[in-house]
Amino acid sequence: MFEALSERLKAALKAFTSRGQLNEKNIAEGLREVRTALLEADVNYKVARDFIERVQQRAVGQDVIRSVTPGQQVVKIVYDELIQLMGPVDSAIPTNDKRPTVIMLCGLQGHGKTTTAGKLGIYLRKKGRHPLLVAADLQRPAAVDQLEQVGAAAGIPVFTDRQASPPRVCKKGVRYAEENGLNAVILDTAGRLHIDHAMMAEVREIAERIEPDQILLVCNAQTGQDAVNSAAEFNKQLELNGVILTMLDGDARGGAALSVKAVTGKPIKFVGVGEKLEALEEFHPERMADRILGMGDVRTLVEKAQESIDREQAMDFQKKLRDASFTLDDFVRQLEQVRKMGPIKSLLKMLPFGDKLGGMEEVDEKDFDQIQAIIYSMTPEERSHPDVIDHSRRRRIAAGSGTEPHDVNGLLKQFRAMQKMMKQMRRRGKGIFGFG
Repeated sequence: MFEALSERLKAALKAFTSRGQLNEKNIAEGLREVRTALLEADVNYKVARDFIERVQQRAVGQDVIRSVTPGQQVVKIVYDELIQLMGPVDSAIPTNDKRPTVIMLCGLQGHGKTTTAGKLGIYLRKKGRHPLLVAADLQRPAAVDQLEQVGAAAGIPVFTDRQASPPRVCKKGVRYAEENGLNAVILDTAGRLHIDHAMMAEVREIAERIEPDQILLVCNAQTGQDAVNSAAEFNKQLELNGVILTMLDGDARGGAALSVKAVTGKPIKFVGVGEKLEALEEFHPERMADRILGMGDVRTLVEKAQESIDREQAMDFQKKLRDASFTLDDFVRQLEQVRKMGPIKSLLKMLPFGDKLGGMEEVDEKDFDQIQAIIYSMTPEERSHPDVIDHSRRRRIAAGSGTEPHDVNGLLKQFRAMQKMMKQMRRRGKGIFGFG
């Protein structure tokens, strides 16, 4: 996420931290590099210009130039201004006391509205709501079918009526929610490949007739300035409450994330960070600034762990690690728990300067798939007592997991090395994972 922007920005900021003294001239020179980094990241020209002006005004203050660490002060100013640029934001969805809360999703075709509807439904369910998805996209072929598939995968009911007009479908969907005890309605409206009069007229009519509690624009972050321009146009036609940026995990530049709030005045409320239906996160400007400047995102990592990892299982595994009594069964269960949090490479990037960890580019999810396949091709006895695995058993396990005997050997060797290390630490009286 934002790899290109992060690398360029960190390189530009080195011009400040590597200098002992700063003055107005070299501050201006360094900020030109920062401005270039922003423009190359597809940040809106006016947004980049205003950002640099604000940073420069603060950086040339006497308190910065005369400070003991002027370079670090400038980095702190850039960090603060990044947060200001993207925030403040409140991801809360208000509750309507008189009827189900209605959230209307709008946006161009192909930006992920339908999948986002399912993701938002799961998010609301985690918050204790009872959501309903309403298929109001009658323009795109198979759009209703797609929403039904998303609803089935998410375990969320879907209201459809292929014969009614989109505004009528929405009205009937809200009524259905009221009659069936569902307190949150998500409207999946139609999009087009480009903004046109017909699409805008349709979404305006839905907004006028339904009076949704929230109107959220869904934009593909990877489209950069196109996403920002479409957000600005939608905001002219509708009273948007916020933006959901999809595919942020694949956005190396970051132009949309850094520009959309400044251009529209509407906050980014949520971001899509993966294909899984659980991959929707609240947007936190300070955490995004941390990631951009290579400081990691430990808070999101902790939250993911709290949501995904079974605490009792984790404590039991820690005890077995301490006692050096863990088995391949224990190992594969913990691996599954960690992988629920997301791709391993993404998790590493949430660590401070995790992008600098040696060999991270070689991290491949297929390697973890292979580990799980090998272990699950073993019998319960083999997982508990791997020493019983001989040549014939290795061949059987390899055949069952679609690997080679040397892959099985490699895993067993690594596992024994881990056990040996834990036993040595125990003998030396060293604690691990909070145990002493």
